[in-house]
Amino acid sequence: MFAKRLFQKAAHRHQRHEKGWLTSDDVNLRINVHYGIPSSASILAFDPIQRLLAIGTLDGRIKVIGGDNIEGLLISPKLVPYKYLEFLWNQGFLVSITNDNDIQVWNLERRSITCSLQWESNVTAFSVISGSSFMYLGDEYGLMSVLKYDPDSGQLLRLHYQLSSGFLADVTGVSISNQQPIVGLLPQPHSLGNRLLIAYEGGLIILWDVIEAHAIVVRGDKVLQLINKVVPANDVDNNIVEGAPSDDLEDKDISALCWASSDGSILAVGYMDGDILFWNTSVDSSVKDQEDGFSHNVVKLQLSSAEKRLPVIVLHWLGNSKTNRQEGHLLVYGGDEIGCEEVVTVLSLEWSSGMEAIRCMGRVDLTLTGSFADMILIPSAGTTGNDTDAYLFVLSNPGRIHIYDSGSLSPSELQSKKELPVSAIDLPSGIPNVDPLMTVAKLFHVHGSIQAVLSTIDGMSSTLTLPGQKKWPLTGGMCNHLSFGKDEKDHRLYVAGYQDGSVRIWNATYPVFSLLCVLTNEINSEILVDSGASLTAVELCSFTLRLAVGSKCGLVQLYSLCSSNEQSFHFVSETKSEVRSSAQVQGPRREAVLDLHKTGVQALKFTNNGSKLIIGYECSRIAMLDVPSSSVTFITDSIPNSEVVSVLWKAFDLETAKNTSESAQKIPDNCTGELIFILTKDASIHVIDGKNGSMVSSRPVQLKKKSTAISLYVIESQAAVYRSVDEQQLLKDDVLRNERAPNGTDGSEKCENEGQSSVKSASAQSLKELFVLLSCKDSLRVYPAKSVVQGENKSMYKVKLPKPCCWTTVFSKDEKVCGLVVFYQTGEMEIRSLPELDVVKEFSLMSDLRWNFKANMERMFSSTENGHIALTNGYEVAFVSLLEGENDFRIPESLPNLHDEVLAAAANAAISVSSNSKRKQGTPGILGGIVKGFKGRKSNKSMHHDSSSRSNFSQLEDIFMRNPFPEPSTINDEEKAAELTIDDIEIDEPLPLASTSSHEADNNKDKDKKSEREILLDDGADTKPRLRTREEIIATYRKAGDASSAAGEARNKLLERQQKLERISRQTEDLQSGAEDFASLANELVKAMENRKWYHI
Repeated sequence: MFAKRLFQKAAHRHQRHEKGWLTSDDVNLRINVHYGIPSSASILAFDPIQRLLAIGTLDGRIKVIGGDNIEGLLISPKLVPYKYLEFLWNQGFLVSITNDNDIQVWNLERRSITCSLQWESNVTAFSVISGSSFMYLGDEYGLMSVLKYDPDSGQLLRLHYQLSSGFLADVTGVSISNQQPIVGLLPQPHSLGNRLLIAYEGGLIILWDVIEAHAIVVRGDKVLQLINKVVPANDVDNNIVEGAPSDDLEDKDISALCWASSDGSILAVGYMDGDILFWNTSVDSSVKDQEDGFSHNVVKLQLSSAEKRLPVIVLHWLGNSKTNRQEGHLLVYGGDEIGCEEVVTVLSLEWSSGMEAIRCMGRVDLTLTGSFADMILIPSAGTTGNDTDAYLFVLSNPGRIHIYDSGSLSPSELQSKKELPVSAIDLPSGIPNVDPLMTVAKLFHVHGSIQAVLSTIDGMSSTLTLPGQKKWPLTGGMCNHLSFGKDEKDHRLYVAGYQDGSVRIWNATYPVFSLLCVLTNEINSEILVDSGASLTAVELCSFTLRLAVGSKCGLVQLYSLCSSNEQSFHFVSETKSEVRSSAQVQGPRREAVLDLHKTGVQALKFTNNGSKLIIGYECSRIAMLDVPSSSVTFITDSIPNSEVVSVLWKAFDLETAKNTSESAQKIPDNCTGELIFILTKDASIHVIDGKNGSMVSSRPVQLKKKSTAISLYVIESQAAVYRSVDEQQLLKDDVLRNERAPNGTDGSEKCENEGQSSVKSASAQSLKELFVLLSCKDSLRVYPAKSVVQGENKSMYKVKLPKPCCWTTVFSKDEKVCGLVVFYQTGEMEIRSLPELDVVKEFSLMSDLRWNFKANMERMFSSTENGHIALTNGYEVAFVSLLEGENDFRIPESLPNLHDEVLAAAANAAISVSSNSKRKQGTPGILGGIVKGFKGRKSNKSMHHDSSSRSNFSQLEDIFMRNPFPEPSTINDEEKAAELTIDDIEIDEPLPLASTSSHEADNNKDKDKKSEREILLDDGADTKPRLRTREEIIATYRKAGDASSAAGEARNKLLERQQKLERISRQTEDLQSGAEDFASLANELVKAMENRKWYHI
């Protein structure tokens, strides 16, 4: 029986050896969780119903931020900047356009591109009709096109509706060059997409009616005689310059525009020369211009009187609907003097009646902490349509968003804060790493339940609020923890230490991290003056759930995450140990504070299941702490001219070593089964006794060539791994056999003894079965542990690295260490097998995370034994996994939903019911307020989503599906023949009367007569003859040729029309005389029939 099992074990081992412990198929880099705003952020978008913020970048990524710490990262296959980004409101789709004119539609639920369309020309303007799937697109050739995303087919459709610059030039009578791009497309507010403002780069502005297919207003096509000019100065609140200056628009190129009124009657346009013009887009304003020669359509505004000014880059309007006056705030970036400080200017403006004058009631400049990227107005959560209930989000580089309350921008606030900066708050990150500055962080894998931690720590609320207890504007998304069972055994905790001495702990078990607690240094002690120093090391024991943190001043604090409400702690120094009182704070209990040395703590390591703590100081001194008693076991002397990089503890089987005579001669007698390996910065390896701190060998392992040490690991040989696996399998077989045995008690005792033996062998191996892996900046080396203990520099495997290395870590597969991660300063990552150090697979953070390497960014890297790696770069924190078969995060089932379908259905139902209520009662009703609560407002768009919009969108779709004005050359002969002219009208003779005896026949005859009468005479209809518009006449009768031939052709048409009318008049007279003859004949017939008897018939 024993021989059979030994044969099976050998065969199984040979099979594993042939397959290899780690292959390229076992490794796959996946981004599980991402927090923070990318440093290359450049553009903002917002969904006012789902309450989601999207941030586009210059490297092809899109960051989506909701509420309750919900964030998502979308990565495009192309590393190209985004120039346009828009949500399809409440539909779960996001539309982006890259610099190479690739139009992408993202499915937020699947976090992937559902379709894309490569545009053949350069896209220069883009806008989405609010609440619909229709998009307006303008290009560099002045062509306006319409797109629609169809969610059923998942396709982006290019509709037939187009407006070319040549056609609009014919319609408006204004010359437009074919090479003049469209720079702005703005649907007019409250028009439900029926009216569209088209702005060309050269200054021409056209307000187009999509339904009626004609131009309503044309602006910016001549030299202006301005009625007034406004120059708001920093030190003057009201400054209006009267006069009549002229302004030539031929040399003024449009750079930005937005609606400056809630009803779309005023348009603010920024130009490349720094001017801002307010255009009156009402129809009756053109009449006044022709009467007095001045332009009542436009008012000019300048932020600076300097000759050279910056272009106006961004314009936004924040209206004030609380008053009956026409007033609001104009938000401007640009337009100031060249060389001045980079600011966002807020002007408080008030209009006069008819926009004949404008008054500046206040001005304030919002100072930026970095270079400006974009800004957007976001309505507050639960708004009821009030423009003033909004927040200004200003995006600056690298990756920071400042939030301003619109209430602080009111005229009264601007007056009171003229000399003070307007307060702003930063958009908080799910994991802050810059403010406050993160100095150390580690990801820990906890085997077992953390319920004790959760019961001790109530956890901090993830619901954010603004000053004044206002609701946080970003509340979108929905967490999904349903896929995790209650008996989940594996958990993760992410612990970060900061420069201010604080510690933050997150539950990293789910893709949405939850902040458990923040540990501060609130200690009532005069001696602990350095308790707030920058943290340099953190360590967590997964068995006892004790946390140790070390600071730059040498202070080590020990916390118990499973107990709280203690007001005392142990204070331990080199000379004394005492119990001290501390302030009662909510959260984990501080057990001990160690002040053993005044140099920085470089390494912390729990050993013996958390009963001991190893502390490595910057001066290369090592201290051993007995955790239960809070007493110091030993403190070693300093290693000369060395700085500790890492420390490792390892237990080995002393009996196994003594059984070999050769080993017994070389291994010192003072080695008692516990070894501590110390790695210094000069790549020297020192070994000390883990019980008393004495040196095991007088000579350390040193490299012949100087190098910089990165890390040190102790791994098991393949023989030890196979033996451990085989012993575990034999133990399982024995357990099954003992369960079937008649005597259950003996079997249980035997299983328990074998289990203890297995645990002992797993925790303590022979030195022959252990390897030491040394990672340096330029090389990797694997030593036998026995050689390192003896101080011999004899490596088994050695690899010279092709590039400078900055960080390494090992990971396990099937609970056995099998791979090494090598991270280079170039941002590339290698996966190597152990112990051979062969390259298995390569990755690049530049292609996967779109990160650029920064100095010292490896200090924030950490990993767990099963291949989870936490990476930090700037404002970003990413958590990736390496093993293909590992899915501890349960992705994609446990990912948060970026699109809340319940909210979408509720909003659609409220809109539908409100629409029916409006049709019946004509008033919004209560549900109308509910709908307003779901939606918000965004600058440059129609902020209101009317309840009748859905029916209007179907009408728009009918119009967009056909070309409104086909070219005459495209009309064929059959279509021309089908046109109705005056000569085509034929009048038939009256039909003879037919008598019927049936009452039903009489009714049918009346119906037929009525139908014929309605057809011929249009009797009973209220419709009036339809007049063709000027544009329809131009599209139908436009011919090639000069003006004289066109006039002659028109004269001939008039003559022909006169002849047709005369002919119809004569026919009408003939019909009238015939009708009179028929009437007289009928009267005579009636009289004759009355005199006849019935028997004469």
